[in-house]
Amino acid sequence: MLSKSDGSKRIKDQPEWRQSYMDSPEKQRQLYKKTLMIVVLSQIFGGAGLAAGLTVGALLAQDMMGTDSGTGLPTALFTLGSAAAALIVGRLSQRFGRRFGLAAGFLTGGIGAIGVIISALTNNIPLFFASLLIYGAGTATNLQARYAGTDLATSTQRATAISTAMVFTTFGAVAGPNLVNVMGEFAASVGIPALAGPFILAAAAYILAGLVLLAFLRPDPLIVAKAIADGQRMSGDVHAGNDSDVPAVNKRKLTAGAAVMVVTQFVMVAIMTMTPIHMGHHGHDLKEVGLVIGFHIGAMFLPSLVTGFLVDKIGRIKMAVASVVTLFAAGLMAAFAPADSLPLLIAALVLLGLGWNFGLISGTALIVDATHPSARAKTQGAVDVLIALSGSLGGGLSGMVVVHSSYSTLSLAGALLSLLLIPIVVRSRSIQSKE
Repeated sequence: MLSKSDGSKRIKDQPEWRQSYMDSPEKQRQLYKKTLMIVVLSQIFGGAGLAAGLTVGALLAQDMMGTDSGTGLPTALFTLGSAAAALIVGRLSQRFGRRFGLAAGFLTGGIGAIGVIISALTNNIPLFFASLLIYGAGTATNLQARYAGTDLATSTQRATAISTAMVFTTFGAVAGPNLVNVMGEFAASVGIPALAGPFILAAAAYILAGLVLLAFLRPDPLIVAKAIADGQRMSGDVHAGNDSDVPAVNKRKLTAGAAVMVVTQFVMVAIMTMTPIHMGHHGHDLKEVGLVIGFHIGAMFLPSLVTGFLVDKIGRIKMAVASVVTLFAAGLMAAFAPADSLPLLIAALVLLGLGWNFGLISGTALIVDATHPSARAKTQGAVDVLIALSGSLGGGLSGMVVVHSSYSTLSLAGALLSLLLIPIVVRSRSIQSKE
């Protein structure tokens, strides 16, 4: 533990711009607001990039491979790619700051989308699979960007900051699926397979998101947050709960937050992945598929401001319980709704997205609460690896379950699996009551 005199010397050694933020709470608030604005702009582009793979990835695989059995592979592959990217982006962000880590992730996702387009043009299945892995970097970065807004937020602002970043993803994420026909027609007009059209949008959107962060996310919020935390610790100007004896990671809160997000991701991805295939088998056209997925993605992100407010006001655990209830209802509705009923399919996928939203924001807030800036980004990246692997497993298994059983079986299994969160949530409540 450093002495107060050692801390004072280190604080004076800080670069002048960093010292100015350490000395001025008003500048910290201004940087917090500026960071949110930049993250919001990048999320609008990032949401559009994310939507392409979710909407037509399975359909493109079906067209290229000529079979349904591998239609879960695109989701599995780009979520597997996002797992590796989450770890790398987290470590890059911890070492070099959010600006560099997030920009690198989005730009890599854009390159992957370009690879998907080329593979569709040449009907090159190995390139298609490899490109989906790289495309997954954009998915991982789109999720990790939600953390950037929390670096300078207070404990009562964190969920709101997360939700602010997420809600603006809606603009791109809802627009993406509803541009499927437009982008398909554009792609066909230039000699590219229609189903690859949305990936043209994804490539442009991810690259623009990366360039926005690279150009404007200055000064870096994580670097400033680490400087502030280190300065408080070294100078002795710390409050209870922030001193140097407190571990960089609260493992119990970390475990609870990670579990909520991992189970939520698995259930959501498994059901969502096979919905377009299920709809296609029952006479729904591409426009209707885009409509359902558009409503689903809207429900994933649009309620975020309200969710963030509720997570900050009534607590992380209560909103995690709400996630369980909503996912269970979504799975039951998807399992038992008539396959030709577009309104009921929309309702099921809206509930699925809403349950994911509750789980992701409450779980993310728990993760931020559990980490000190000195270990925050790399810990968040490691947790997002688990989330991505969970999504990859859900996407990969979903196709096999549907082929060997049915979409109803898959949806019912997802509903029952969501109930696994109940003992985790109950234990988390007892942990918090003791602290």
